[in-house]
Amino acid sequence: QLQLVESGGGLVQPGGSLRLSCAASGFTLDYYGIGWFRQAPGKEREGVSCMSRSGGYTNYADSVKGRFTVSRDNAKNTVYLQMNSLKPEDTAVYYCAADSGFCVMSPGSYDYWGPGTQVTVSS
Repeated sequence: QLQLVESGGGLVQPGGSLRLSCAASGFTLDYYGIGWFRQAPGKEREGVSCMSRSGGYTNYADSVKGRFTVSRDNAKNTVYLQMNSLKPEDTAVYYCAADSGFCVMSPGSYDYWGPGTQVTVSS
């Protein structure tokens, strides 16, 4: 059974950092492109970052460029999203997703999703 599980979310003050993890089971992540998405209450799910299967191509939403970094550890079958300088507007449920081998920022391009992890940025 193909499964993705996110972890690392929580409550953090503005300016703080979190590292989200996305662990895969039932399949090998290094054959897949990875996407990170988020959804705030009342808003549509939006692409945050993605990484190609090879890891050679990444992309970021303008709102997180320079603050977020996506990475992967194929030996651990895990991908990460390092989030620095967090802002209240980063508050959302964060999801990882896997599909194909490309870096795509559109959620409709992904078939495999984790259940999400809540990130709350507040003082």
